[in-house]
Amino acid sequence: MTDPRLTARNWPQQCPLAVSINVMLESWADDDAPGIGPMGNPLPGRTADWQARSWAAYGPRTGAWRLLDILAARQVRAVFYVSGLLAERNPQLLAAIHAAGHPIAAHGWVQGTLPATQTPEQEATDIDRCIAALTASSGQRPAGWISPRCTPSAVTTQLLAARQMVWHGDFFDADMPRIEQTTAGPIVALPFSMEINDLPLTIRYGHEAGLFTRSLQHIIDNCNRVVRKACLDVTVHAHVFGRPAGAIEFDRSLELLQSRQDIAFLTHHAELADLTLA
Repeated sequence: MTDPRLTARNWPQQCPLAVSINVMLESWADDDAPGIGPMGNPLPGRTADWQARSWAAYGPRTGAWRLLDILAARQVRAVFYVSGLLAERNPQLLAAIHAAGHPIAAHGWVQGTLPATQTPEQEATDIDRCIAALTASSGQRPAGWISPRCTPSAVTTQLLAARQMVWHGDFFDADMPRIEQTTAGPIVALPFSMEINDLPLTIRYGHEAGLFTRSLQHIIDNCNRVVRKACLDVTVHAHVFGRPAGAIEFDRSLELLQSRQDIAFLTHHAELADLTLA
């Protein structure tokens, strides 16, 4: 059951969608690379995919800075979900994100290590060093978490609650946030929607960048048919839509959302978590 204060008091009347803006800022271990990239054909065995590694490095080197500029021009706040290793190696970028007023959340230590494949002890170690790296690089302790590939283990939520994390975004079973009770205490379970996400749309499924904005337009134009209130995520990856073609669509999508405040109000996960706990 959703918190009635979130739906009744803080949610704008007659506005069905709370749209969170997310920027995923990801890195891989030195001997690893993204499992899926623009070439679409993973290399055999443990062959080092230098093309994929260079493609991923675009995120912290170039893409994140362009997305920061777009968000600043639109005066929109987003949550940046950051890999711990990337934060450790790019303190200037993390400091810039924090200085611009964007909340920074944790996105695992590296993308190639999934919590579902780790022991609880290994997972706890990676959570701790991710939190430490983000805090040291930005000056802001992360309050939220999304696992690499959004793939938690059976104990991820409990481990996060034990570390006083405020929200956990690896939930796909509801339209609205809720309080999840664990043996280590409560945590906000935030739904994470994948419909407006650059990685599956343009990389996994190979669509052109414009589908991102058109899909968002379709939801906004028709959501009143089926939705009373729901959270919707607009998610870009710095190494995917930080590039010019994607950045154009990201900016167009923000423009669309700002023009339709009767349908969608712009927010981010940190605000939604606070409203749920209000």
